[in-house]
Amino acid sequence: MTKFFATIFLSFIVLTTVAQSFADLVEEVTKSVVTIQVLQKRNSGLGNPNGYTADEGMGSGVLIGEKKIFILTAAHVVADASKIQVAFHDGTITGASIRRIDQTADVALLQLNEVASHIPSARFGNSDAMRIGDDIFVIGNPLGLEHSVSKGIISGKHVEKNQANNEKVQEFFQTDASINKGNSGGPMFNMKGEVIGIVSSILSFSGGFEGLGFAATSGIAEEILKQRGRIWFGTRVLAMSAEFCAIFNVPQDGALMVQAVAENSPGYFMGLKGGYVTMAVGNQEILAGGDIILQFDAIPLNSAENIVKFFDYLNNMETGQTYKVKILRAGQIKHLSWRMQ
Repeated sequence: MTKFFATIFLSFIVLTTVAQSFADLVEEVTKSVVTIQVLQKRNSGLGNPNGYTADEGMGSGVLIGEKKIFILTAAHVVADASKIQVAFHDGTITGASIRRIDQTADVALLQLNEVASHIPSARFGNSDAMRIGDDIFVIGNPLGLEHSVSKGIISGKHVEKNQANNEKVQEFFQTDASINKGNSGGPMFNMKGEVIGIVSSILSFSGGFEGLGFAATSGIAEEILKQRGRIWFGTRVLAMSAEFCAIFNVPQDGALMVQAVAENSPGYFMGLKGGYVTMAVGNQEILAGGDIILQFDAIPLNSAENIVKFFDYLNNMETGQTYKVKILRAGQIKHLSWRMQ
């Protein structure tokens, strides 16, 4: 009997130690997790170029890097933001701007207006080393409940590749950890306290959590933002096919139709105009009436190949470089320019 109770007592000590070590781990890494508040201005699409509505949004993010000026988050949280504020665990609040973004993989890199010198940066982990069934935990702001923690496992791993060059364009972990609105952009940690994913979305039929959450892997986030991530231009654009161009009397077989322009973005300061009339073309809903980009510097955007070349060119532009944009506005050709900040 004594041996039995001794075994139970030792088991209790082990379980208590594990619980305490996880709590200590959460307390350590939660300091790097931030709340992201955004202000978005959207055109109503009812025919008034100045008919905007303002929406407030919230997401999560995580401080990364030795310089302590970068926040990693989800692209859909900040892509259309006219104003971004980042709030830290200790109550410090500072502004931020988008440095790089990739909406396909749903990751974005923000740069803080002020160095967060007193905040510890999160450590990156190797997402390739994670296996299905491994324990993970997520910290974020679901439904505005700041720095909430949920725990689960890696339920699956999904990879999508570009058929043209076999390059990964998306890589997601699937998890059963509870994820809700406001968690987007928050970090997924392994049990070493290393970031191995950035929460992207939930797949839901009810509007709530149903056991299917997704996070872009840290590997794809790091690869895209360091090597392939697009410099943020502040515009949401639609690639136009030759048939689409013919419908809108565009004098070439390809172009980019500007759907929206984020306030205080490079596109905004250059003078680009977004659409203001909601139209349905086939099964696609668009905002028409805005500028149509025909050429960027010496690159005519008249084919899919040249549009890809344009994005590569844009991503390699250096600070201080001036670029010129040729647009079609209300049937008239105009030329705009801007200096890369």
